[in-house]
Amino acid sequence: MVPSQLRLSAAARGHGDYDSDFSDEENGEKSVQKTKSVKEDGLLIKPFQKAKQGSVVHRQFAAEEWDREEARKRRFHLIAMDAYERHKKFVNDYILYYGGKIEDFRRSGANDKTDLDVIRENHRFLWDEDDEADMNWEKRLAKKYYDKLYKEYCIADLSRYKENKFGFRWRHEKEVISGKGQFSCGNKHCDEKEGLKSWEVNFGYVEHGEKRNALVKLRLCPECSHKLNFHHRRKEVKACKKRGTAAPNSKEPKAKKTKLSCSAKKKSKKKVHKERESLLNNMCCKENLSKNWILHT
Repeated sequence: MVPSQLRLSAAARGHGDYDSDFSDEENGEKSVQKTKSVKEDGLLIKPFQKAKQGSVVHRQFAAEEWDREEARKRRFHLIAMDAYERHKKFVNDYILYYGGKIEDFRRSGANDKTDLDVIRENHRFLWDEDDEADMNWEKRLAKKYYDKLYKEYCIADLSRYKENKFGFRWRHEKEVISGKGQFSCGNKHCDEKEGLKSWEVNFGYVEHGEKRNALVKLRLCPECSHKLNFHHRRKEVKACKKRGTAAPNSKEPKAKKTKLSCSAKKKSKKKVHKERESLLNNMCCKENLSKNWILHT
């Protein structure tokens, strides 16, 4: 059959343009469902909820979101690093983007100072009131170290005794506990404990451009004492004797001793005579009492 004849036959049978009796009903049901779904969606939407974007976002908005996400990742990565690693990363990024050499970023340690260096620069053998007038943090640190030292005996350096040059310093806590400088030789390179002697030395020294003197005391063994007194003899410190204790080898005259002994003997004899007399008197009294008692009975 020719296509035109097919169209006519289809129109004759009532199926022209593919129409149906149920098409209007179906379209009506779909529209009702759509209105219901729109109403339900309106009820489910929260007041603070953003509207859904059905279309493609703008390029600028997408770029800003991308930059924000990258910044968040970079910040998290930097927080996870320590300070030194973070510093190295910044330096490497600077060299990568702006050029240069890594040697330009290395810090010079020529002027670095530790606490020990500060104490050595500001240390004083003896602190006066004038020294404590203008105190900065460096002097305060040196004074704090000085207050922790024990200033009864000194530790000596006698390595240059032939040149008549000596070094003295105060003792610290460990040396006091071990007895260094008091119960053992005060020489820095000697630990002898026998035959120690105490010496008093007038220590002259130059400190911060000023010449000063200090009277110090130290204990040395015989060999180190010889080194100390190599050029001229120092003053030896001896233990003071207590009052009221008589020495066995005292240099008192014999006449005084004999007089004291005679007077002591006389006093002892008088005491003995008095005791004998008192005993005899007591005996006589007892005898008289016994006789009287017999007569009365």
